[in-house]
Amino acid sequence: MTLPLSITLYVLFIIAAYLMGSISSSILLGRAFYGIDVREYGSRNPGANNTQRVLGWKMGLLVLAFDILKGAAAASLVFFLPFPKETNGFVGTQLVFGSAAILGHVFPIFHNFKGGKGVATMCGVLLAIHPFAVLICTAIFCVTLFITRYVSVSVIAAVTCFPFLVNTLFALWLDPKETLVIKIFSIVAGCTIWLCHISNLKRLYHGKEEKFVVKKPLKEKSCPLPPRGNK
Repeated sequence: MTLPLSITLYVLFIIAAYLMGSISSSILLGRAFYGIDVREYGSRNPGANNTQRVLGWKMGLLVLAFDILKGAAAASLVFFLPFPKETNGFVGTQLVFGSAAILGHVFPIFHNFKGGKGVATMCGVLLAIHPFAVLICTAIFCVTLFITRYVSVSVIAAVTCFPFLVNTLFALWLDPKETLVIKIFSIVAGCTIWLCHISNLKRLYHGKEEKFVVKKPLKEKSCPLPPRGNK
């Protein structure tokens, strides 16, 4: 394959990954089954947690699964490129495609660039690269959630631990050059998620952050809550 064609294919896959990330199941399911935009309810975040808070746990699980799946699918686009898994840059390419999907989730072109925080999508990206590290982070998330009952705190705890896991698990798994790439990604992604959760931390400080409670599924086309006022 010629270099121009390879570059063209690479760019097209980045665009495809961004478009995949831009598909917000939370917004689409809310509109299709309840006639609402979840961005006008609860925390206004079109993610799995706010979806289950507003629409019930079944919809929350569907959104969580879809967001993880699209991150994993974006990272897996690398398998359609003409180079083997052992090639240097394989994991870096997975992270580029995955980052495009995360960017699409946070700034979705199909939904006026107002999306979620990208946590589940990032989880899907990393799941495609190193499932064991994701399982450990998931365990940290679950333990923190059990203790605090705050999803935001649990997410921050998990992503804060991830760079430390990179220095141990990934160092044993990947080529040193690939390890450096994943280290940089883990730090940048962690800082980004911290920034995305500033509003949650402010509500937590003022005692206004909602604790995690499993909500019952709602009947279709029922309006769950009055929309929040303008911030």
